[in-house]
Parts: sequence; C-alpha cells; structure tokens
Amino acid sequence: MRQGGCTARVSPAPPSHRTPGDTHAPTPARGRRLRTGLSATALAAVALGGLLQPAQAAGEPGPADGGPRHDKSLQQQLDRLVAQDDGPPGVIALLTRDGRTQVYTAGVGDIATGRPPRPDDHMRIASIAKAFSGAVALQLVDQGRLSLDDTIGELLPDQPAAWPAVTLRQLLQHTSGLPDYSAAPRFLELVGADPRHVFDPRTLLDFVAEEPLLFRPGALYEYSNSDNIAVALIAEAVTGRRYEDLLEDLVHGPLGLRRTSLPLGYRLPKPYLHGYDVAPPAEPEDVSEEFGVSGIWASGGIISTPKELGAFIRAYGGPAMLSEKTRKEQLTFRPGDSSEPAGPGTNAAGLAIFQYTTRCGVLYGHTGNFPGYTQLAATTPDGTRSLTFSINAQTSKSNKPALLARLRTVQEDFACALLKGR
Repeated sequence: MRQGGCTARVSPAPPSHRTPGDTHAPTPARGRRLRTGLSATALAAVALGGLLQPAQAAGEPGPADGGPRHDKSLQQQLDRLVAQDDGPPGVIALLTRDGRTQVYTAGVGDIATGRPPRPDDHMRIASIAKAFSGAVALQLVDQGRLSLDDTIGELLPDQPAAWPAVTLRQLLQHTSGLPDYSAAPRFLELVGADPRHVFDPRTLLDFVAEEPLLFRPGALYEYSNSDNIAVALIAEAVTGRRYEDLLEDLVHGPLGLRRTSLPLGYRLPKPYLHGYDVAPPAEPEDVSEEFGVSGIWASGGIISTPKELGAFIRAYGGPAMLSEKTRKEQLTFRPGDSSEPAGPGTNAAGLAIFQYTTRCGVLYGHTGNFPGYTQLAATTPDGTRSLTFSINAQTSKSNKPALLARLRTVQEDFACALLKGR
C-alpha cells in the first residue's frame, strides 16, 4: 500500500524539504559593483582539510601522530541506536578536527550485502540542500548582484500579487509567509499517483500561486520549502544562468565537491547509502530510489557524500566563503526557531543556516529528512571542525518523534566530542 507518494509507514506528506519552480525568463543582472572572488586558498583548505582516518577499535591507543582516539562511548551510542526496534539499519558519523577525520559507523549501509556505511557513499542530503541555495545567494550578495533587501516583486515580477514585498532575507530565514507548495493538494496528488513524477522545478511555486501569504513578511517564522525554490529562481533571474550551473561555479567547483550533484530523476550514483522505511514488525523496505527529486529541487534534491558534506559545511558555516559583512547577516539568529528536524541542543535560525547551542558549545549547520534518510551537518564557527551525522531512515517531529529525541541526544554527545579541547 502506498500513501502520498511513498510507501505506507512513511509520512503521507512528501519529505519536509519538498520543492522547485518557475518558467519565467531570467531578467538581466543588475549593475551593482562586483566584489573580488572567493579565496581559492581558503576554500581549498576547508575542502581538503578532512584527511580520513578510520575510527579505531575501542580501547586501542590513539594514532602515533597524537590524533584523537576512537571514543568507545560514542561507538556504543551508535550501536544502541541501530539496535532499537524502529532504529535505522545503519549510521555514519564523521568527526573532523583540524584536518583529520574520524569515521564512526554502526549497522549497515546496504541490508542486501551487509556492507557498512562509507564516507564516500552517495546519499540524499534532504533539506541541507537549503544551505547550498544560501551559499549561492549570499555569494551573489557579496558580488553585488543581489541585496538581502531585494524583493520578489523586483526580481520575480510574475509571481503572485500577494508576494511582492517578500525579501531575499526573509526567504533565507523562513520568515516570508510563503505557503509551502509541497503541502498543496494537487502536488500531493501527483506525487501520490507517481512518486517518480517529473516536475518542472521552475514551476513548483505555481501550486500555491492562488494562496495568500500565511502572515505578514518578517512577522513570524514558518519553515517552508517554497522559500528556497524562490531563492534559486532569484539567483537565476539576476544572473541569467541555471541554478545548477551556479551551484557548480560557486560551490561544488571551488570546494572540490566532485560527488555532489542536483539531479532531477530518482537514481542515486553508485555506491550509495541505501535508505529504508523502517516500521516494525515489517522488515525494512529499501526506498532509496522510490522518489524522484524534481519536485524538491533547490529545497532538498542534492545528493552528496558524508565526506563532501563536511567540506561544504566547514566552508559555509565557517569564515572562508563569505565576506565579514555578509557573514554577519548570515549569522543573525532568531532564537528558538529550529531546522527540520531540530538539530542538537537549542536551535536558532539564521540565513539558510542554524545555530545549535549544545551543553558543550555552539555549532552552525543544517539538518534534513527525506524518506530513507535523516541528516545533520554542523561546524564550529571557525570552520576548522565539523560533524556530519547520517542515518538511513527518516525521522522528524511528526514521524517517529521518540527516535528523533534519541537521535538528538546522540548527536549532542558527538558535538561535545567535536568541541572537546577548544
């Protein structure tokens, strides 16, 4: 039996990172002064800094060069997580500290073969794709092509008449009031009939074109997949270029992310971390390629690997990618507003990034969930340390809240390990 485009047991609404869309021809780039480009040296240091170091067996001494030991208690937490009746079949966490990466795994990345998750496995990063759209937009702000105060009315004049006052800043911080197209009845109907339905990602906002704003822009916080679709369309409008090409030129290329992509189909490049629908007492069902991602596009369609996700978040959450002025805007947080699902500790919302205040300190990052996957990527503010934490099952506040609570506890313990000694 299937519900809402996914197997029964998966939430009827498509993943909480849903969306893309608009067919309007791009408008000419605006004539603002261009800033000099990114520091290639700084970005390369962030991207290449994670020399992978396998996690050692519990109880063994640390590496001869004085690197961190494998933490037995962290490994036990992962083992217990996958041993839960409704837990994920597998988990992989990468702890990168000052250029060295420890890999922790438990369970399996593929039930059929029994192999463990691996740092170079492709996987759906879900709503962490929103941080990538933030990286594109904020670099265009740095280049003078965009302003955070630019509005939908100025840049996307063919969008609904109720939306013109919404600013880029509000879209990036989920305070726009745009209704979420991925919750629209017609969108759900199409996905329910065919989970691999091919959407034109540039027309996704048409599903809510007749709906009013949910609230006055800037007044409230409401996590919406429509926001990042609009961000991508704005980036296309001011550059006259496809969003996919902007991603390559501004993010993937400079960071050396060769295994990171934004497809429109349902296939995953091999090898990949298999994602499962877990609903005991039934056996886990492989849903890795159950859904097409044309319907989530800039809001959740990116495929990456644990290793490359760490390189991205160190650059985007650290100081290497953006000017000091733009980064100050990026890191202006709204206390209490969380990513979806919530990350470890207390959450606060910035511009396409979240602050996670744990008992051991602060991290910047993003989370995401999609059928078969739940993701966290976070970095220290200086961009020298990062944590990526991936499980191959979906959990959110509306889908397995107890598992999410346990997951956040384990993630906070990994965050404390990351922050230790700072």
